[in-house]
Amino acid sequence: MEEETIIIAALSTLTSSQLTDLTSSILSLTLHHHGRLSTILCSPSLFSLTLHHLHSLSLTHKTLLIAKHLLSSLHHLTRHFHLKTLIPPQPTTTIKRRDLDSALLLLFVCDVHQEHPEILKTPHSEWREGLRKHCSDTVLMQSSIGVHYGGVLLPYIEMVMRCWRFVGVMAGCTVEGRKVAAAPAAVVALPAVEVIGGGEECVICREEMSEGRDACELPCGHLFHWMCILPWLKKTNTCPCCRFQLPTEDVFGEIERLWNVLIKIGGGVLNEKDVDHGCSVDVAESQGLIDL
Repeated sequence: MEEETIIIAALSTLTSSQLTDLTSSILSLTLHHHGRLSTILCSPSLFSLTLHHLHSLSLTHKTLLIAKHLLSSLHHLTRHFHLKTLIPPQPTTTIKRRDLDSALLLLFVCDVHQEHPEILKTPHSEWREGLRKHCSDTVLMQSSIGVHYGGVLLPYIEMVMRCWRFVGVMAGCTVEGRKVAAAPAAVVALPAVEVIGGGEECVICREEMSEGRDACELPCGHLFHWMCILPWLKKTNTCPCCRFQLPTEDVFGEIERLWNVLIKIGGGVLNEKDVDHGCSVDVAESQGLIDL
């Protein structure tokens, strides 16, 4: 099952007003990114500085740069999913202007390398003019699509997928088996609830939680002694019972968490459609965005 299809299916669960708001905000963000890239390509000094910064970065740092951009994009895509058992409050994602400029230029150069490699076969001093012309042609072509759900969301999802592949191929973006701590902001936001009835066991210490005492409740609904769960969350962001993931400040861990959320929601939608109709689900049918 294509991951693009799954992401689109996840977005199809949003209400019409949420989808409109998401589309508008993504359009605004896309225009901002186009503006930054155009500014870089139109300014010889800014282009030279940004390209020099990219050349100074190791492969690991380039991958981290794209990972931060991907994380910011995933937070944007998932911000309307408020289901308690899926996404707790997310930590704020910020990316410095120099990092954003570098990420945008790096992604654009990678696209050009695939589509028009002849532009990059010239000396570095001649790159800017060729890239600038290609950028102008690309923006003009995209602007002719029109402002509708498919015309805005699909290119954005494609950009997210390019970042995901870049990070995955170049860094092996997987945190399976690697523990990452829960974000302090997410831990502070956890509610204290009164234990009613007693008899329930804290799976960390294996002792009963006394009736009337305060316990920590994770978004998945499982209860734990505060003195047990706090040290646990300093080491890992997963629930000891069901492996539910809390937000983390680790970039790659948070990418995995949000990616899994989209896959879980979208996969559930497509599986339901498969059961209902007994056939495979087309991209357009699964999300209903293009025809709206």
